[in-house]
Amino acid sequence: MATTNERGAGEPGRMKQLVDVFKMTAKYDKPGIAMMIVALVLPIIAAVLASIFVYDNNVIMWILLMLLGLMIGFFLFMRILNWRAERVMYSQIEGQPGATGAVLQASLRGQWRSSDMPVAINPRTKDVVFRAIGKPGVVLFTESNSAAAKKLLTDEQRKLQRTLPNVPVHHILVGPAGVKLADLRGEVKKLPKKIRREEILAIDARLASLQRQNLPIPKGVDPNRIRPSRSNLR
Repeated sequence: MATTNERGAGEPGRMKQLVDVFKMTAKYDKPGIAMMIVALVLPIIAAVLASIFVYDNNVIMWILLMLLGLMIGFFLFMRILNWRAERVMYSQIEGQPGATGAVLQASLRGQWRSSDMPVAINPRTKDVVFRAIGKPGVVLFTESNSAAAKKLLTDEQRKLQRTLPNVPVHHILVGPAGVKLADLRGEVKKLPKKIRREEILAIDARLASLQRQNLPIPKGVDPNRIRPSRSNLR
């Protein structure tokens, strides 16, 4: 009984979420709404025409074609809704510091390794460098053309060349002077693929290990005697 109630409670939540996404997209993206309506209606119209001119007296085929038209229309509607809603979301955070990390975490899936946390930051200017690891190699992202951002990028490139001399390192500038957030995933996919999946995992593990080693340790603390708190484990 509890399982049934949980399912019943979950479905209205998903439907409400879908309605909220549609409303948000409709508010900021009128052309996207037109595309969704066309994608939903065209397969249904095609099914009706096929039923009239090809299967005039076959009721079963009429029903099957209408169901097929509805399914295809709804599928296309959802695909376009996801695409346009994503673009609307990215347009809302365009230009905000650190937005690149959120987009990388959300859009680069599969074999990619990325984080919404920067690998380098200038506390004074708030310039940051984000990093993603994938088949092209290591990709560094900056959000500014400022001198501080360029210095951060140069320092990070030197570290990578010293640590991983045979791994390709790419750079993408995100923002008004570079790539828009909505186009970032497509820009990354254009990069030539140079390394294999097992190499991605090895590079990620190597850089994560170096990052842990470079973490500052408070004075008076012996790292070899640090033990996890049992209360935290519980």
